[in-house]
Amino acid sequence: MQDLTAVDKGLILVDFGCGDMPYKSVIEPMVGKYLGVDLDINPLADYHIDYDSKTTLPDNFCDIILSNQVLEHVDSPHSYLSEALRILKPGGSIICTTHGYWYYHPTPYDYWRWTSAGLRKTIEAEGFKVTSFHGIMGLAASGIQLFQDAILLKLPKFLAPPFAFVMQSFIRLFDKIHSQQQRDRDASLYVVIAQKNVESV
Repeated sequence: MQDLTAVDKGLILVDFGCGDMPYKSVIEPMVGKYLGVDLDINPLADYHIDYDSKTTLPDNFCDIILSNQVLEHVDSPHSYLSEALRILKPGGSIICTTHGYWYYHPTPYDYWRWTSAGLRKTIEAEGFKVTSFHGIMGLAASGIQLFQDAILLKLPKFLAPPFAFVMQSFIRLFDKIHSQQQRDRDASLYVVIAQKNVESV
């Protein structure tokens, strides 16, 4: 984020599928305007979208789109990314995080998971150029995370915190066996930065 806002602090950022905007307090001082866009069931959103991901925002409106753990929940990744491309200025960037391996978590729906190659292909197919692709939590650590999540809710409440502490320690330990190159190929979470191609205008 700091790299994208280093030159110009007056940029417009759209948090596309904003939820409760957990990073707003951190990001807002870096940009000129921070706008939340979400379904009309979210009273925090500045603008609303329907399940087809369409907004009332004009073409070429914003400089940055933040898509934080949204892509797996939308009805159509194609429609969502097409709308993101439409409202983004030429040369603007989308910061997209989504899952490779993760448990089912509907908010209100949960549809998609990606391989690294599949996610890159999905984003590039809509007219974006991927400039950064970063995997977080490699294969072994992801397996332990899924094991933890499968067991955690079955435990008595008093056992859940110590169990999670032990499991998170194992996750940190086993994640070290993977190189970043391996995480970029197989991970539970991907962080992608992609730029709107000028040819997409």
